[in-house]
Amino acid sequence: MNMLKRRQFLKTTVLATAGLVAARSARAAEARVEIPIYDPIGTISPDLYGHFAEHIGGVIYDGIWVGENSKVPNLGGIRTALVEHMRRIKAPVVRWPGGCFADSYNWRDGIGPRAQRPRRPNFWIVDSWMQGAPDGPQKFEPNEFGTNEFCRFCQLIGAQPYLATNLRGNTARDFDDWVDYCNAPAGKTTLADQRAAAGDRDPFRVRFWGIGNESWGCGGNFTPEEYAMEFRRFTAWVPGFGVPLAFIGSGPNGGDLDWTRRFFARLTERDRGLLGTLYGWALHYYCGTSGKGDAVDFTVDDWYDLLEKATVMDSLIRLHWGAMGEIDRAHRVKLVVDEWGAWHHAGTEINRAFLFGQMSTMRDALIAGLTLDIFNRHADKVAMANVAQLINNLHSLFLAHEDRFVATPNFHVFEMYAAHQGGQSLRTEFSVGNIGAHGGKPASLPALAGSASLHDRRLVLTVVNTSATDAVETEVAVRGAAVKSATGRVLAASDIHAHNTFAEPQAVVTQDVAVKLSGTGLVHRFPAASITRLDLELA
Repeated sequence: MNMLKRRQFLKTTVLATAGLVAARSARAAEARVEIPIYDPIGTISPDLYGHFAEHIGGVIYDGIWVGENSKVPNLGGIRTALVEHMRRIKAPVVRWPGGCFADSYNWRDGIGPRAQRPRRPNFWIVDSWMQGAPDGPQKFEPNEFGTNEFCRFCQLIGAQPYLATNLRGNTARDFDDWVDYCNAPAGKTTLADQRAAAGDRDPFRVRFWGIGNESWGCGGNFTPEEYAMEFRRFTAWVPGFGVPLAFIGSGPNGGDLDWTRRFFARLTERDRGLLGTLYGWALHYYCGTSGKGDAVDFTVDDWYDLLEKATVMDSLIRLHWGAMGEIDRAHRVKLVVDEWGAWHHAGTEINRAFLFGQMSTMRDALIAGLTLDIFNRHADKVAMANVAQLINNLHSLFLAHEDRFVATPNFHVFEMYAAHQGGQSLRTEFSVGNIGAHGGKPASLPALAGSASLHDRRLVLTVVNTSATDAVETEVAVRGAAVKSATGRVLAASDIHAHNTFAEPQAVVTQDVAVKLSGTGLVHRFPAASITRLDLELA
């Protein structure tokens, strides 16, 4: 046998052996995940892992802000424990001051000496639940936390600020002045001098600006055509002071394709070049609890119902992307999902004044994993996303009250998924059946879902097992490379209702998990009701 034939024989033998191993693994496994490393979707922007902080309930006061004179450890009035945890997840961007609060906010109320700042009714004081809450900063806004304090918070955690302007009640001139206050170089304008007098000589260089919020509702009850005119007026000739301003439009409520189509049509009716003024189109979607259960009191049917609602995000992105493309055929404008998460019935708040301050369980953690995986898989379409909200509200990563602080299961998902940031999203094919048949409905929820990203020779795979009861033995095959080594980390609990509290802060935490290679890939058992990250080193 000559050398050429010998090499071909050895190559064929190796491939055949690997194929036999893979075939045996496939027969033993209940599911298969295939990852072709040569089929990238796009770069996963770190901004997909953004956050949202509104002046609502306990998000700002007793959440982020405790004040410089507080006994709670703080950095210039900002809760130290929060800063430390936000650094751990590499938080890229934070949206502020709302939300609906932004639709009644005058940014000038939050600058200057704190003792001289005006006190005003908070937007959310009209909520019937808040009317029964005790008086305090959650009902009567003291404006202690304003533009300077927020931008310092962003600097402390290493995130970019994303500011939402009040389009319903302020003027375009007010918006220009806010940009001036934030971005003008030191000593160049009167507003820059005011910023310096407040302790921040250097400009904040704010790039992201939301032009209104939910303009179809609390942001003014506009029609799409009316809002398009306001967007054009607010964004015309805004001085950026050397900062490339990124304007984000107030997009649809969930599946309202009509709002998207009519806005894009009116924006461009005279000049398609105006698409260049629109960086992102904001989509809002919450998966809400149905039935009588609350955040921690739910059935297995409730579990599947809510996880199915979370996966609707995938179709919303596809549908709105298609509607945007009817006008924006080059897809210059990207989606920005700047409010998302689970919204439960009231009843699990840690403080009576914390509106929508729900507890977060393993169910919420899986919703976070499913949603972040969807964003990763649409890295070519979604430029930013902001979970609602950061602390003490809705799908929060943290709960805090006075000197007590705890990370929810959602935090641990964000910490695991931070490894995806900056990687190349890869098309990931899951061969697995559906589960979740309940209430007479057919099974429609994939048993496994996830995403993968490539970072040079390191591949990150995240997988959510949606089954409330069953582990899934799964073959993972990487097409185009062999797996040299692998490590894993998992977030799981024996009870789907498990959650962290001040008394038991470590009830739900991530743990290392062993990963066994099989041929050129691996076979892994994903526990029931879990989120897993596998880090694969490729040969």
